[in-house]
Amino acid sequence: MEIYKEFAFDSAHFLPNVPEGHKCRQMHGHTYHLRVYVSGKPDKQFGWIIDFKVLKDLVMPLVDTIDHKVMNDIPGLENPTAENITIWFWDRLKPLLPALSRIELKETPTTGVIYSGE
Repeated sequence: MEIYKEFAFDSAHFLPNVPEGHKCRQMHGHTYHLRVYVSGKPDKQFGWIIDFKVLKDLVMPLVDTIDHKVMNDIPGLENPTAENITIWFWDRLKPLLPALSRIELKETPTTGVIYSGE
């Protein structure tokens, strides 16, 4: 079974490695939607895989690190593609949340990344 919690944040970035003239080379921003999935069996006593409050408390410090910031200035996000942002979250959450099963990040309503640690 998987549960998930969704978060939203606004951040600016530019993609320094794309060719000159590419529109994403310029500073721009997005409203990102992050969905964090945790898998497991419901606890017999509580009936849940993880308390949603605990999940929120683990994820929000990371969201707060990049919310309303220029992501290129954040260590580890110097090339903040949607793929690299997702890996950045994964690498910081997985040690705290071994049951983390996947992360989805939507950069726009029609584009995003799904990452399971591979």
